[in-house]
Amino acid sequence: MDFNYPNVLNMFQQYLDPKRNESASFLIWYLENYYRLDPQEAVDSVCDQRGDKGIDGIYVNESMQTIVIFQSRLSQKNTAVGDTGLKEFAGTLLQVKDAQSVNKLIQSAGNAEVARLLKRLEIADKISEYELRGEYLSNIELDANGEAYVDQSPHIGFIGREFLKQTYISDKRDNPIHTPITFDVSSFQTTEYTVDANSKAYIAPIRAQDLIKLDGIDNQSLFIHNVRGPLGRTTVNRGITKSVSEPTLHKKFPLFHNGITVIAGSIDATEERITISDYFVVNGCQSITSLYFNQSKLTDNLYVLAKFIEVDPTSSLAKQITEFSNNQNGVKARDFKANSSPQIRLQNEFRRDYMGVYDYAIKRGEEVHRGTVISNEDAGLYLMAFDLMEPWATHRKYQVFDDKHSEIFGRPAVTADRIVMCQVVRESIECVLGEINNQLLAKYVLTRYLLMYLVRRVFDSEEFGKNIVANPRHFVRGVAERRKFKALVEGTLRDIVTDLNSEVDEYGDDFDYRGRLRDEQWVIKLGREVVALREKLVRRGNIRAISAEWQSL
Repeated sequence: MDFNYPNVLNMFQQYLDPKRNESASFLIWYLENYYRLDPQEAVDSVCDQRGDKGIDGIYVNESMQTIVIFQSRLSQKNTAVGDTGLKEFAGTLLQVKDAQSVNKLIQSAGNAEVARLLKRLEIADKISEYELRGEYLSNIELDANGEAYVDQSPHIGFIGREFLKQTYISDKRDNPIHTPITFDVSSFQTTEYTVDANSKAYIAPIRAQDLIKLDGIDNQSLFIHNVRGPLGRTTVNRGITKSVSEPTLHKKFPLFHNGITVIAGSIDATEERITISDYFVVNGCQSITSLYFNQSKLTDNLYVLAKFIEVDPTSSLAKQITEFSNNQNGVKARDFKANSSPQIRLQNEFRRDYMGVYDYAIKRGEEVHRGTVISNEDAGLYLMAFDLMEPWATHRKYQVFDDKHSEIFGRPAVTADRIVMCQVVRESIECVLGEINNQLLAKYVLTRYLLMYLVRRVFDSEEFGKNIVANPRHFVRGVAERRKFKALVEGTLRDIVTDLNSEVDEYGDDFDYRGRLRDEQWVIKLGREVVALREKLVRRGNIRAISAEWQSL
């Protein structure tokens, strides 16, 4: 990562615009990659026009109840940031110190973007209850004066070159290099379709025995840009296997099979051969896999209609091709999010920090590494219950990858550490379900998410618990810490289950657990009662506070 000007501009070319200054583009890139906002929300959080009163961006972290004001300064010189700019930024923060100041700023800003952003985020209503923080973003480092000023200004954080380098998590995959392969097309006429100077396609029947020689089938690297991996014995795949098993159908195979789509960085085509390199199958994973595992049954008569598209595999056009060409095996919303930046970034982070312990699966059928596998679908439901605190909505699984995907995953708090923390809470829940008196309730899936929510409510009631929520890394990254954290959660859950039993037992055998767990008001009321009772027992010395319990473990 080169943060020297002008090379730094290469990292956020997509945000550069004549009507937007470079520092604002830099901030958008930062919000997308470090705050993990989706591209649209990152843009919406930035003030990129004149008259914005020194405020370059605003982000409200609802789960942590903080308001972050950004100032971004992209330096063209490889010098250092002193205290002058930081002092000016401190003055900028005074403009939003309370509701009266915010309203005054809105009035004085007139039609400037900052006024609209302050209104849309309801800063005047939240400022009295939320913590105000400032972040000064730059592509260079602080000098001694700047460091001294930041040290004595706890409400201002400096984000410079070294921090950016050390904490960056890529949202790109490391594309494997597949051995170039040549197909004989001399027996058929190849159709060529030119899109533009950079993209063209070739369509031709390819012998199945040659297709299974594509590099990357055995380890699935051939399909990394596809929305799914091999799905096993689906109806479609069983149909392909049946056709392959019947030699009399081989000549007719292209008549009832949709064919495959291959994107390739380079294609060399003549009337007799097609050579591809830097290639990936983006539609046809199930077909290629079925042919590969039934290769002993293939004959010279079995051909597959193949579409080879010359395009950069990492380009937006390649993503469009992947999305629009997948329609055989009931594509789900989750499949289309598999190649999104938040999901790839999280998977990369898991494989950096939890290799061999936990892995993060982002698509159906993909090859996963060793350890406990957490699917992104499960992670989304965990976060809906624990972070968004909406356990009553977890039965609507489709929302995780539909209208709530950005809300669930597009936040700075959503890291591999956080998902592992939720996983440990989930594992702890399994250990106490047997202590729930109403076993119909205990066996009901939504009960797991109710208990995750109640754990979060308890954590939020104490400063030490809030620290766990804010800094999960310190409690789950190491083996010893993770074991200790699990013990803490199990103890907390046993107290919660005692309270839950008291509440549920009052309803008797007619307790409508299905309806109650979907009832937002009932769940919120239960959460308040659990926290209130716990606080009373802690004051009386009947149970220990979370901090004391942690010290005793």
